[in-house]
Amino acid sequence: MIAVRINEDIYSYDIHSLVKAFFPAEEVKVFREGETELDSTEGLPELFLYMEENGLRIRLSDGERELTEETGDLDLSERIAYKNELKKALYRILSSYTGVELPWGDLTGIRPTKIACERIKNGDSDEDVMRFMKDTYYVSDEKCRLAVRIAHNELELLKDIDYEKGYSLYIGIPFCPSTCLYCSFTSYPIAAYRKKVGSYIEALKKEIDHVAEYMKGRVPDTVYMGGGTPTTLSADELEEIINYLRAKIDISGIKEFTVEAGRADSITREKLERLRKLGITRISVNPQTMNEETLGIIGRKATAAATIEAYELARDCGHDNINMDLIMGLPNEGTVEVRDTLEKVTRLSPDSLTVHSLAIKRASRLAQMIDDMGYETMKNTDEIMKMTEDAAANLGMEPYYLYRQKNMSGNFENVGYARPGKFGIYNILIMEEVQSIVAIGAGTVSKRVFPDGRIERCDSVKDVNLYIEKLDDMIERKKNLFMGFAE
Repeated sequence: MIAVRINEDIYSYDIHSLVKAFFPAEEVKVFREGETELDSTEGLPELFLYMEENGLRIRLSDGERELTEETGDLDLSERIAYKNELKKALYRILSSYTGVELPWGDLTGIRPTKIACERIKNGDSDEDVMRFMKDTYYVSDEKCRLAVRIAHNELELLKDIDYEKGYSLYIGIPFCPSTCLYCSFTSYPIAAYRKKVGSYIEALKKEIDHVAEYMKGRVPDTVYMGGGTPTTLSADELEEIINYLRAKIDISGIKEFTVEAGRADSITREKLERLRKLGITRISVNPQTMNEETLGIIGRKATAAATIEAYELARDCGHDNINMDLIMGLPNEGTVEVRDTLEKVTRLSPDSLTVHSLAIKRASRLAQMIDDMGYETMKNTDEIMKMTEDAAANLGMEPYYLYRQKNMSGNFENVGYARPGKFGIYNILIMEEVQSIVAIGAGTVSKRVFPDGRIERCDSVKDVNLYIEKLDDMIERKKNLFMGFAE
């Protein structure tokens, strides 16, 4: 374990995230000085951060080496500026100790492109934005260029959307054929919950009724049905939800209606034909990998051949905007396995690719396996990320949105690539936090974006049974969150 001792109980999240980025295989704990006495694990460093009214001192020691950083002329009351300088100093000492430079520097937030977007909107040149990100956060040249490129694409895509007056609707379907090894989303095996599906759909209908009431006068820009895996529901059940939504809320002018078909073992011709007939404009058929051994490890029962068959079936049913998700850094996957996946996906020629760097979530079964398999078996690299970028470019795609998560393999990012006209608008709206999102269903989070930029959230309970039982309470909380929004 790596112990980090601080004298002030502030910035703990940022400190923990940055130390963990340099030592992904180690447990990191941040303690208030004097709170507890622990012996550091032999050979691992111990950090001491002393935050003072007019400066900062950091000391790193592993018993053999000792490094220090001191920064004066700081004002602890200027919290944002102080935190930025703290992170820079901490980054310098950790980088010096490990010999590692992180692709995104000392950035620990999940939306780095937001920085580029704001500065471009304020009139900065591309060179100015990249220089700012490099000097302020130690972001690499490559990631600076990526952030600026995506920021321009996002701003172009959003320029014709009145996202302040509109909203987007998310419908959560928390059922899957099985739960994947890496997953921490709200997901329940459909076989065990089949008898609950009818009650769950009735709960969604009740939520839709109330959305129609408190959002009356506002028109949604996008609708996104995610999960879980929505296509674990039958064709009739999917049609029941979508037709009810259309009857209650005017979505005739929406710019995008996405349904995550997700897993090949949940896809049938009947469902695909029904979704197409219902006006769904975008679907996902997600392999994550085309390596059979890895599919077995991560608990995805559909084979690569089944994914190819499902994709071709979707094309045959007329779907002309198909996304495919891939995950880099899966167990035992290196350049050979990734290259094979990319070659197979390229032959299919999807309309968009979402490339995820594996994020190890505490709530996932993957976190429990790391001790047995070893962290190094799940490794992402610059070469692998470059391979995915090249594959997307060869398919005529542009990067259009990006986000990051804690504990990402290689400290990289998730990037959405798409061909012109096939961009996932909802993805940009939710990631850049420029539009209010009304989310219905178990485990979902609604978000209101106020004109002054303030954001407030309201979450629904994850447990399906409790969601159904406590539905009225959650509806009331959402009504309060969006009170006055439609006026």
